[in-house]
Amino acid sequence: MATCPSIPKDTVSVGVIYFTLSIVTVWIAPSFGRVALGCFESGPLSMQSWMYCALNRNYVTPELADVLMETAEEMERRYPGTTTLVLDANFPFFDGFPLLPHLSHDDGKKADLGFYYADASGYLPGAVRSPIGYFAFEQGPTHCQPTWPTLRWDFDALQSHWRDFGLEPERNRAVLEMLSNDPRVGRIFVEPHLVESLGAGSDRIGFQGCRAARHDDHIHVQLR
Repeated sequence: MATCPSIPKDTVSVGVIYFTLSIVTVWIAPSFGRVALGCFESGPLSMQSWMYCALNRNYVTPELADVLMETAEEMERRYPGTTTLVLDANFPFFDGFPLLPHLSHDDGKKADLGFYYADASGYLPGAVRSPIGYFAFEQGPTHCQPTWPTLRWDFDALQSHWRDFGLEPERNRAVLEMLSNDPRVGRIFVEPHLVESLGAGSDRIGFQGCRAARHDDHIHVQLR
């Protein structure tokens, strides 16, 4: 009779050690000026995937945690039932250690938010087009030309496999306006064609450049 392959004991041991260290990290991170965004709470602000928590990519400064929570709460107040999703944030320790492939998520002051999506029935709470919230691009005009080296991946072969949702314009416009008007926020990165189509122009909303990752699949926000 066939038997299922067993999991190597070393693999189990490494997994247990990593899990234990991740739990301990929640208490150590404040010594480095960072706090963990909640991974299991239900509410207006939520991590998009357990993966970001498992990889310890859900840490921010207390100030950024306040900005994100207050923004999510205001979005839920204006639009009841709205869930604001956080994608990548930062690692728990040490400034200057980048959260690859992000080059700037290295000080606890940056985080990426998922867009708000809708289908024919209306707004879809907590929905994303791709499993991790990234790489499902909202196509539009750009002046960027193929160049190297670059992190501006198009992933053309993947685009037809994502869920067929559209941006919910009212909520996306509102969150960009809220963040732009928050004096604690320094910069927001979104592709220019989305800023134009959403009518959300602000001197704090900018273009990240042609060598950086595309920002028509998420919103990048950073403190001053």
